[in-house]
Amino acid sequence: MKNAQALILLLSFLFSGMSLAQERITLEDGSRLAVFVVQPAETSEIPAPLLILMGGGPGNASISRDTSIWLGGGFAERGWLVAVPVSPNNRAFRGEENNGKVEQLITELQKRENVADGKVLLAGISNGGMSALEIARRNPQNYSGVAAVPALATSVVDNRPLAGFPVYLRIGGADQLGWADRFGETVDALTEAGVDLDAAILDSAPHMFRMNWESLDAWLGKIKN
Repeated sequence: MKNAQALILLLSFLFSGMSLAQERITLEDGSRLAVFVVQPAETSEIPAPLLILMGGGPGNASISRDTSIWLGGGFAERGWLVAVPVSPNNRAFRGEENNGKVEQLITELQKRENVADGKVLLAGISNGGMSALEIARRNPQNYSGVAAVPALATSVVDNRPLAGFPVYLRIGGADQLGWADRFGETVDALTEAGVDLDAAILDSAPHMFRMNWESLDAWLGKIKN
């Protein structure tokens, strides 16, 4: 049943006219990273802004592919070149080593003529959202913002490097993992650090939810200006 649903998603994506490809990209440290790349829906002579999007759970190939289709496709429709990396060790992109691989991936992708230089948008689902926050804390000046849909944060971690940094956070009100119960803690941790936070609970929404593009588009418009 799950395979059939994935096939339906993939077919609907392909027939929408967007381009999804899986690549293996060699990084500066000599390792090779599997990446799903979604090209912008419309071709342009102007290089596309880069979005690094990280899937939930372990960030394996199956999850990353599905994330490329149902969420990456929405960003591609809005002109982003979307890269969804596959975790090399089934640990999402948490921790210093895996954080560093995303930074190296960005360096390699921005060598391409169709990818814009400058700041990169980070986004992630669940574990991927927390990976995005970790990566942003390392070098916030390199990123235009984080869309964490969802993610958690805690005051145990030093969030002060993200002072003034834009973060879009959404958590489902009916989150099966109980994350809605930690919404207040997460908001407090980020707000106390001075994060430029756009956060909300989505009524009756589960852990993984349908994106409210009207709300996200408004936030994306602000960080692009």
